Amino acid sequence: MSRGRVPFTDLKRVYDVEQACSMPNTFQDDDDDDDDLWPLGEIDPKKLKFPCCIVWTPLPVVSWLAPFIGHVGLCREDGVILDFAGSNFISVDDFAFGPPARYLQLDRKQCCMPPNLGGHTCKYGYKHTEFGTAVTWDDALSASARSCEHRTYNLFTCNCHSFVANCLNRLCYGGSMEWKMVNVAVLILMKGKWVSASSVVRSFLPCAVVTCLGVLLVGWPFLIGLFSFSLLLVAWFIIATYCFKNIMC
Repeated sequence: MSRGRVPFTDLKRVYDVEQACSMPNTFQDDDDDDDDLWPLGEIDPKKLKFPCCIVWTPLPVVSWLAPFIGHVGLCREDGVILDFAGSNFISVDDFAFGPPARYLQLDRKQCCMPPNLGGHTCKYGYKHTEFGTAVTWDDALSASARSCEHRTYNLFTCNCHSFVANCLNRLCYGGSMEWKMVNVAVLILMKGKWVSASSVVRSFLPCAVVTCLGVLLVGWPFLIGLFSFSLLLVAWFIIATYCFKNIMC
């Protein structure tokens, strides 16, 4: 073999190695995506830490008459609670109206958090980008918090459920951007877990006492009025949310 000439077999071996290095490894990329989600800490009700959870607590007076109505918040990855607690105000690590009574931990793998326009895993693409995306869970909460800091709180049109819905839409959680007050409330009420037995008592005892006193003092018409009040509340939120979208935030 003449000096300075490289054997053909060596050239082919080098070419194969370069090709293997340049080809994308789909399985490795998937593993990297999972590694980007740093592990969450344990849920700790005593320290009020609920990583990536929707949390719920009863409201004074309103929940005494309609126990399915309550105050909700959404937690960061470190478990700190954020909630829309008043006009232009997002409370951080100070859940309004008492500690959470129910919680539901969400799966970050069901979120669309694209690093760029071509990184969308949801079906919405440009619509999601126009609404506002996030690259991490906490980034979505921060962006939604800044948005709600310029909103006037109203129990009937722009409340704590609006903040949670905004976050879930920004994350495109579950592949959906149709999160609103109603389905956020249904999600936590249907799938939420009770923090403790005392939380159940705290949530329903006032309503039971008010109902008993009302029946004793007023009679059965009180139950009719209580049922009518609850029905009107449910009807308002459903009709306003899905028929009069322009008045809901």
